[in-house]
Amino acid sequence: MAQELILDSRTDSAKNWAWWLYLGHGLSVFFTLGLASFIPLILNYIKRDEAQGTFIYSHHGWMIRSFWWYVVWVIVGWCLFATIIGIPLAWVVWVGAWLWKVYRLLRGWSALNNNVPIGDS
Repeated sequence: MAQELILDSRTDSAKNWAWWLYLGHGLSVFFTLGLASFIPLILNYIKRDEAQGTFIYSHHGWMIRSFWWYVVWVIVGWCLFATIIGIPLAWVVWVGAWLWKVYRLLRGWSALNNNVPIGDS
């Protein structure tokens, strides 16, 4: 028999926020290559404290870390792109960073829908 987790209203509200933030990050990655992802990032920082003590707290940390590591790899790509010889490698770094970000969002969204924490926070 399947077991369902019953969430209190605070946890349910935090889960809904996290769900929409995953969607915001995802839409940003697909439509702006992550450029507009700073909007859900700001909301992650704001809503993270409200989720303290719940499994959703880890999801905010997951999205925040995913954003900043994505930024690091995009900057590395631009540094490589600045050199003529590094242009092909820059494209590899950018595509790899994009795929990694999509993977992180899908993995996090799946864990959120299964009501489990994600990552190491």
